[in-house]
Amino acid sequence: MKPIRLEVLPLLLGAVLGAAAAPALAHFLVVYTPQTAIQRATDLPFHLIFTHAFHGGPSMAMEKPQRFYYAKRSAPGEEIEQVDLSQYLEPIDWAGENGPVSAWKATVPRNVVRSLGDYQVVVEPTPYLEETEQLYIQQFAKVMVNVGGVPGNWSETLGLPAEIHALNKTYANWTGGIFRGVVLGNGVPMPYTQVEVEYLNHALDTDNNRFAAQGAITAPHPSLEAMVILTDANGQFSFALPRAGWWGFAALSVGPAKEYNGKPLSQDAILWVQATDLPESP
Repeated sequence: MKPIRLEVLPLLLGAVLGAAAAPALAHFLVVYTPQTAIQRATDLPFHLIFTHAFHGGPSMAMEKPQRFYYAKRSAPGEEIEQVDLSQYLEPIDWAGENGPVSAWKATVPRNVVRSLGDYQVVVEPTPYLEETEQLYIQQFAKVMVNVGGVPGNWSETLGLPAEIHALNKTYANWTGGIFRGVVLGNGVPMPYTQVEVEYLNHALDTDNNRFAAQGAITAPHPSLEAMVILTDANGQFSFALPRAGWWGFAALSVGPAKEYNGKPLSQDAILWVQATDLPESP
């Protein structure tokens, strides 16, 4: 084996230090509800799991979210109303690779989502310490639910520290369609920013609080498990949704806060998008 040339050592050291300083990839705050386009008001179940979406684990212990709410505009011209949903949160033990970890579920009653239109459901979690990197992660996650097909505030931003502004309805996408969004950090578009894309590859067994053991697909290469795309000069990105189901988009470390409890903090923006297969012709 040839010795490493001295002039190469600074480059190698820089690469190692850069990798160590980068936010942890593949972490996703999953905000799961079975269907986001519903015909009429009904009880809405949610499961909140901090995990690795494509692999269905390992899952990490999750403290109670700092905030859990929906944002909705009741009528054109009115202010967007935020309705606190934290009273419906219940702690659960989610099956992990090394034993159960804390996660959360909620059933939002139909009288709380009784009107037609869009509901932007938001989770603002307590920062999580990634021990291996000595880095805190806080993922501001959104999923949208539509009742009755009446459009609402799906295209509006909520002023989160880290947020993905949807340019398509997240609940109305045929498989193969293009989803577009803009990454915002403290309300400002973030150019040339990494957006990680993962497929929720394992079905959720919500009765037993675990992921299905077998994934829907097997990626032929690791780069297809957690794909990374860059926003353009205006902070915008696009992605073709190749398979029905849930797709998670994560813009890493775009929030303004960079430290928590004396350690580095990555404030990430998470948006969940549901794709639906075209029905067969009659």
